[in-house]
Amino acid sequence: MRFMSIVTSAHTGMPTPELMEAMGKLADREIKAGRMIDMGGLMPLASGAQVRIRDGELSVVDGPFVEAKEVIGGYAIFEFRNKEEALASAVEFMQLHKQHMPGWEGTCEVRAMAGPDETGCQAQVDVAAHA
Repeated sequence: MRFMSIVTSAHTGMPTPELMEAMGKLADREIKAGRMIDMGGLMPLASGAQVRIRDGELSVVDGPFVEAKEVIGGYAIFEFRNKEEALASAVEFMQLHKQHMPGWEGTCEVRAMAGPDETGCQAQVDVAAHA
């Protein structure tokens, strides 16, 4: 089953070199084991945009976004047997932050990814195919 881990934080600075090295080692291990499918960090909000629908109106808003208190800093997609494995991976990843960036605060959200075999997801696949 595929899981996505999404890291959010109010911290806007770059990770320390020590954290980058530790995350690199962890990612290398997970890729070699065939568990990590994709991962990446996200650029600052100023480089992005949001496409919104509010009050029935569609608009495009360039970043940075004033109301953003926490932002998504990165993501990873894994193939695990179950949620317990996904959570163990997220705990290990967040432990690296605790060790290598004292004072950093954030969240790693772990979400199972829907695929065409999951109930109710075929409509999503059909919509995506026609987009």
